[in-house]
Amino acid sequence: ACAAVFLSLSTTFALAGPIERACLSSDRKAANRSVCACVQQVADMTLRGGDQRKAAAFFKDPDRAQKVRMSKSDNDNDFWRRYKTFGQQAEAYCAR
Repeated sequence: ACAAVFLSLSTTFALAGPIERACLSSDRKAANRSVCACVQQVADMTLRGGDQRKAAAFFKDPDRAQKVRMSKSDNDNDFWRRYKTFGQQAEAYCAR
């Protein structure tokens, strides 16, 4: 029974998107399966795959987010606009 539960959980984790996996692996208090799945749903609606992977990296390295935000690169600025929209929508949709 224990192995079946582990297999089920590891399969669920493997099927999770990059934002959900990063969220579940983080040490944030609010990170739980429900919230992380919700945030991933919003990411699926607002961010492309590459954007999701880039945003997921912020969970492990928050300083990286600051570097992207302060960057003069057009690509980083475009990403940051999409990321801000994602964050606002995730906050509105997932903070119940």
